[in-house]
Amino acid sequence: MSKRQHRKRYKKKRYILPVILIVLLIAFRLYLPTLVKNNLNKVLADIPGYHGAIEDVDLSLWRGAYQLEGLYLNKKTAKSEVPFLNFPMTDISIEWRSLFKGKIVTEIEMHNPEIIYVLEDQEETPEEGEADTEDWTAALTDIVPLDINSFDIYNGKLAFVQLESEPNIDLSIHNLRLSAKNLRNVKQVEKVLPSPITATGTSIGNGKLNLDGKINLIKEIPDMDMSLSLDEVDATALNEFTSFYAGLDFESGTVGVFTEFAIADAHLKGYVKPLLTDTTLIGKEDGFLETLWEGFVGVFKFILKNQSTDTVATKVPIEGDLSEVGPKVFPTVLNIFKNAWIKAFTGSVDGNIEYKDAFKESEKYDKKEAKEERKEKRKKKREERKAEKDKE
Repeated sequence: MSKRQHRKRYKKKRYILPVILIVLLIAFRLYLPTLVKNNLNKVLADIPGYHGAIEDVDLSLWRGAYQLEGLYLNKKTAKSEVPFLNFPMTDISIEWRSLFKGKIVTEIEMHNPEIIYVLEDQEETPEEGEADTEDWTAALTDIVPLDINSFDIYNGKLAFVQLESEPNIDLSIHNLRLSAKNLRNVKQVEKVLPSPITATGTSIGNGKLNLDGKINLIKEIPDMDMSLSLDEVDATALNEFTSFYAGLDFESGTVGVFTEFAIADAHLKGYVKPLLTDTTLIGKEDGFLETLWEGFVGVFKFILKNQSTDTVATKVPIEGDLSEVGPKVFPTVLNIFKNAWIKAFTGSVDGNIEYKDAFKESEKYDKKEAKEERKEKRKKKREERKAEKDKE
């Protein structure tokens, strides 16, 4: 073989390895979305009691992002075909501004997500049991392995559905716009509640939803300070719900719900304030018994309403350990009469519940509990001494 032929063969071999590497890289890039999708589908399949999948995964390596398309999740015992979670498009990307500061964090955008709680689907417990906190945390960590510095929802939907009622009940919030920052304490670590959250939306009956608060997600039971208002809801839009649960329906009027609550060290303090304005209960097409019941409720409503503003309202205080939270009956009744004859409730949150209130109450609870324990110990010691004297 001549030197010239040998040189040509060497040149050919010299290009073979780079070409093979390029082909392998292209093949890996083409297969990578499928690899990611299969891994995430395995994560969803491992959540006890649920089944779910992701239809497709798109990668944008140049901006460090991937998009999840058609993610859904539902209970294995669900009777309906309506998924509990339905996320058509989720974009997860690296936040470059934080990267320049030496932190690798993510930004998440969800478009048109839906969370639909179908009562009948959620009542039954699957054989393998419900997913606990660790199961959900592990799944979320696998899907989003980095700290979340920015989380946004566009045109979201929340719904409560009861299919076995007649007619079906469908309470929903749509056009949901939610923004949350610093969800895993990426920055401003000196703050007790480092994650601000705001949300707006529209309910059935064209009610206006507003949420504003702060939260600390690092704790197993998150600390938070929240205020929420749902105002100017057309009362007739709630007739399916009120007819099924209370045996009455509205002919006219508006409904509002206002609440503030704070959680500190698993202790909750807050209130819920419903407000009925210019409401009429009796409809022209009601039957005799239905009219009789609604008339009775209407008389009760007339006695308890504030005549100057035509509002019926009460303020329900809620306070205690999260495992034993319940409304205080006496203050609730007192507030009904307070609204009726003393002072009209305003259609807004009061702004008098703060995070420190829950924390202080938590401390009071701990001190009271410790005092009771000391009292029990002293009582037990007295009984022991008395028993010893009786023996002597």
